[in-house]
Amino acid sequence: MSTLYNIYCDESCHLENDGINVMVLGAVWCPQNKVKEINNRIRAIKERNGVNPNSELKWTKVAPVKKQIYMDIVDYFFDDDDLHFRCLVVPDKSKLNHKAFNQTHDEWYYKMYFNMLKIIFNPKDKYEVYIDIKDTNSSYRAKKLHEVCCNDIYDFSKKIIQRIQPIRSHEVQIMQITDILIGATGYANRFFPQDVKKSEVKQELIEKIRTRSGYRLTKSTLYREEKFNIFVWDTEF
Repeated sequence: MSTLYNIYCDESCHLENDGINVMVLGAVWCPQNKVKEINNRIRAIKERNGVNPNSELKWTKVAPVKKQIYMDIVDYFFDDDDLHFRCLVVPDKSKLNHKAFNQTHDEWYYKMYFNMLKIIFNPKDKYEVYIDIKDTNSSYRAKKLHEVCCNDIYDFSKKIIQRIQPIRSHEVQIMQITDILIGATGYANRFFPQDVKKSEVKQELIEKIRTRSGYRLTKSTLYREEKFNIFVWDTEF
């Protein structure tokens, strides 16, 4: 029998000229029948740490006074066998040469999104994909991404990838795990000027993820790594 999965996608530093070298596209996925249980577990972690269960956890909000809750969320991700993570890292956007490959940044962006998602899709299963709302173009981007993903796996009737839909990250607990994991991966791959002091608590979170995953976060994992999968993309292609 096929399994229906929910995939929760987010992105970090995806703009072409934002002054940050790295871009990360990432997703956390799980069986749809486990979503309610997982969301409740995340709410319980928040309550245990004295945080409003409806508040949003984000990498940009990581601070020393909130360190423990982020540590607990990372541990929960690695402890729950139903949760999986995959991300695509573009290490240096300044090396992109869209003109040489006859493409726009938007066209390249959708190719990268598909490259991030493609190893998650199994033709024997079904998927509902949710992307974080960024701006007024989110609905168009979701529709375009659905078209690209379906066409690339010949899923013209949309029986495998059943939907790609924008959602607000603060309304879905699992999406917040995606934000934290791609934020940590992006931070680990960023170029910082020598006079910039890195956040100690973010560095501690990155070290925990490295310890729990067994990966440095700056190199690709094996293609079929199922728990914490990283693909570092070669900017020359």
